[in-house]
Amino acid sequence: MNQTALDLDPEHADTVDRTGFDLGWDHARHALVPPPGLLLDGTPVAQGWRAGKAVFGRRALASTHAVRQWLELRTLAWRRGIPFESQHLTAHVLAQLRVARCPVLRLPLGGAPGEHAAAVFERVNPEAGYAAGNVVQISQAAAQARAGVSITEAVRRARRAEAAGAPIDGLEAGAWWRLAALRSYTTPLPFAQAAALPLALLPPNHVRLLNAAQGLQALLTHHFMAPGWGERLRAVADRLPEHTLRQDFTLWVGSLVPRVLEAERTALDLRLALEDAWLHERVQRRWLHFALALGEAGVEALLAQVVEAPVPGRVALQHAAEQATEGWGLTTATPLRPRPRPAPPAPPRALSVRRSSGAPVRSAGAPGR
Repeated sequence: MNQTALDLDPEHADTVDRTGFDLGWDHARHALVPPPGLLLDGTPVAQGWRAGKAVFGRRALASTHAVRQWLELRTLAWRRGIPFESQHLTAHVLAQLRVARCPVLRLPLGGAPGEHAAAVFERVNPEAGYAAGNVVQISQAAAQARAGVSITEAVRRARRAEAAGAPIDGLEAGAWWRLAALRSYTTPLPFAQAAALPLALLPPNHVRLLNAAQGLQALLTHHFMAPGWGERLRAVADRLPEHTLRQDFTLWVGSLVPRVLEAERTALDLRLALEDAWLHERVQRRWLHFALALGEAGVEALLAQVVEAPVPGRVALQHAAEQATEGWGLTTATPLRPRPRPAPPAPPRALSVRRSSGAPVRSAGAPGR
């Protein structure tokens, strides 16, 4: 049997950058070569790659486009010192995040790297690492526009653009509202602040919503996207404990219905119409009145029930509080920290919504009359 000697320094094995070593190893596993600058003698990537080549040889796995993107993103993160949780953010998951259009600017994605419409994977919360639930695909232009912009600043620019009737810093009001919504999903916010933000962007595939008010907002909005939404939303109203809450809920549904009826019946047109509807003052006002009347504990209790309702086209998952940001590399306390309040119906959780594969599942959102 042929054997290959590996020039690894055992005296310094405990100081080897394990992340870099694993990156080189996975390149070899898929018969790929890391960027030349990372293959210098003694670098952890070179050590991992050489070790992997010795182990896998001609038995390396096929390298798909998704695998190459996954390794490129891991390499970028490693070079920048950004955590990358590769156990759950796999090449398969990354492939499920790909979209045809930028969700922020609504333009078709494509082109060479660095171009305005080039597709890039970005962290939704830039203070966290690349991890499942915190990655989205947007355009290069949207990534540049959001750099260094907080939720508060995005909202401020959206309102300035609305008042001026013209773009601010290169983006129109709707795009700033969509950036604010996207950034808020993976950021812990006070209940009233989360409820007050318009759902100007339906959460992209797999993105985790850390605020219960936005989780309920998203799931209820998804109900409008498939046939049978009237019956399903009436069932939600029947779950509400008080007549006044049922009335508030019905008024909110009624504010959205005209937007649904006016929209073209393609899935994209309906999705965009629902997002734009949230920028109407009446829709947002009706929602905020209902959410505040229901209260934080009530929102969490209703969310737990709505997640269990079968809806075609979407799968909703609730993630336990202690696991919601696992692997995100956050240095601060978990964003879903418990608050002192009497006997909550269930601990707060994060929510993520993904497209279903077509099999009947317990889901979170698609509508119909």
